[in-house]
Amino acid sequence: MDLITPGLGLVFWSAITFLVLLLILRKFAWKPILGAVSEREEGIKSALASAEDARREMENLQADNERILKEARAERESMLKEAREIKNKLIADAKEEAQVQANNMIAQAQAAIIGEKKAAMAELRNQVASLSIEIAEKVVRAELANKEKQMSLVESMLSDAKLN
Repeated sequence: MDLITPGLGLVFWSAITFLVLLLILRKFAWKPILGAVSEREEGIKSALASAEDARREMENLQADNERILKEARAERESMLKEAREIKNKLIADAKEEAQVQANNMIAQAQAAIIGEKKAAMAELRNQVASLSIEIAEKVVRAELANKEKQMSLVESMLSDAKLN
């Protein structure tokens, strides 16, 4: 026997053994191996699909986040604008109320001044009247101390009364 070329019997039995092994593998191992490969392929496909869905969902979430951020910024600006308007209105109201109070205080002070002026004028009139009466009384006493002067005064008053 030659070591380089195998004999025909060996090739025959090797081929039969290979075919039997192939049939046994096909009957018992081929389906589970193909099932595992197919299952692995389906797992990879589903993982890719899940990854694509997750990517789309992330894009949607990013778009939603951007929209929410824009809305929040717009709302913040609106709130700031409203706060500024309220502040300006409060300041204007406070100024207006202060002006009204100042005007009221000025009016009250002017009324008080006028009242005090009238009271001072009335007091002055009373004092002038009192002084005038005193002076007139003194003058009349001096005039009426003399009997001739009394008679001439009475006659002059009667003549004045007759003319009126």
